[in-house]
Amino acid sequence: MEPGTKLEQLLKYADLASTGGEAKYLIQSGLVRVNGKKEIRRGYKIKAGDIVELNDEVLRVSLQSK
Repeated sequence: MEPGTKLEQLLKYADLASTGGEAKYLIQSGLVRVNGKKEIRRGYKIKAGDIVELNDEVLRVSLQSK
């Protein structure tokens, strides 16, 4: 992932959501946690080291710059 990636983009990239609409629903429904806290902002900017959880899936984020 690149710096500045939004939470909804991460969910699609990681195949946790098949569409932007599904990602929006998952986030706004309170089903996504970032660093152990419920995150309901679709535009939350992912940072290196963030841990994103959805159901039984856990992602540790590492970012690469171009």
